[in-house]
Amino acid sequence: MAPHGTFRGPSDLHLHSDHSDGTEPPAAVMAAAHRAGLRTAALTDHDTTSGWAEAGEAATSLGMTLLPGMELSARHEWRSVHVLGYLFDPDDAGVRALTDRIRTSRLTRAREMAERIGRDLDLTWEDIEAQTAEGATVGRPHLADALVAKGLVRDRGEAFAGILHPGSDYYVALYAPDPVTAVATIADAGGVPIIAHPAGRAGLLPDRVTTAMLDAGLAGFELGHRENAEPALARLRALVARRDLIVTGSSDYHGAGKPNQPGEFTTSDDMVARIIARATGSAPVFP
Repeated sequence: MAPHGTFRGPSDLHLHSDHSDGTEPPAAVMAAAHRAGLRTAALTDHDTTSGWAEAGEAATSLGMTLLPGMELSARHEWRSVHVLGYLFDPDDAGVRALTDRIRTSRLTRAREMAERIGRDLDLTWEDIEAQTAEGATVGRPHLADALVAKGLVRDRGEAFAGILHPGSDYYVALYAPDPVTAVATIADAGGVPIIAHPAGRAGLLPDRVTTAMLDAGLAGFELGHRENAEPALARLRALVARRDLIVTGSSDYHGAGKPNQPGEFTTSDDMVARIIARATGSAPVFP
């Protein structure tokens, strides 16, 4: 689908609303991005496109361009892998089937974790629902917010370091596809898959997995992100140069859920243009 219109930078291609684990509605996320001086932004809620319409209307009213997106949850062995997908077809059958399965798993997991926690602490499912926006993809951040609201922990960080930690007796694993499947699903839906914070705390994926993702349609890496670190980042820069891949920079904004702020990393205009030119699933929302 050929876009009609133009975008302008600065551009931040990784922001979350309360349709997943952010703390603000999509319109407020766009307003925060605009206040930070951004003129192109992507809403990339986890495993859902439900915030696209509101974000698009807000961006248009502010004279901004929206790149509709999503952060798809994947896993390689013990390692969580997040695949940012831009401008795919939200009605694609493969995308719908995969995200429906992930969201169902999130809900089942959240209920089971709430039940386990509730055996020892004063926490109910109703407490978690009170922290979850209507239609949002339920996740551990909503449990964390409920724990904070009940005074059981000081903040999300304490919740994730203790009660909600994977090593906790309260933890329940989440279904997630392997990253090659996640990349292929986005690419097959006409989207542009980018690996989020690929040089973060978990380190790089094995070379064979990275090669398989590239073969499946991976377009590039989010190298501008506060969680990325050397020397893994240097290895990815070399790969990007060798394969002429797309490089993005983004904030991973979550409102009050994280300290990350809109525009702390940005994506160059030529890289945004490459994403738009490569996509065939949907178009940007231009002002």
